[in-house]
Amino acid sequence: MKERKKYSKEEKLRIVQEAAEQGVKVTLDKYGLYPATYYDWKRKLQAMGEKGLEWGMTPEHLKEIRRLEKQNQQLKQLLAEQQLESKLKDELLKKKYPWARGKN
Repeated sequence: MKERKKYSKEEKLRIVQEAAEQGVKVTLDKYGLYPATYYDWKRKLQAMGEKGLEWGMTPEHLKEIRRLEKQNQQLKQLLAEQQLESKLKDELLKKKYPWARGKN
């Protein structure tokens, strides 16, 4: 029984591109791949882009990643706004109470 090789995202992308240029059968024979494997990679590439070729990536995973990235960006923006607000309040207090600057 032949040991299965795990392909990296870059290798999968190169194989799919090579098959498009040189023909599917020739490329699959060259790498010893099953047509189902190739067409699965091709479908994932078309549906999800290069991220789809990462191991175990499904549309649901990609959707969750995008949702978390969006949430992370919103939290970063919220934190930046709070830090700016805090800094402005500190500046106003320093102007209003100059005698309290040296105390901490």
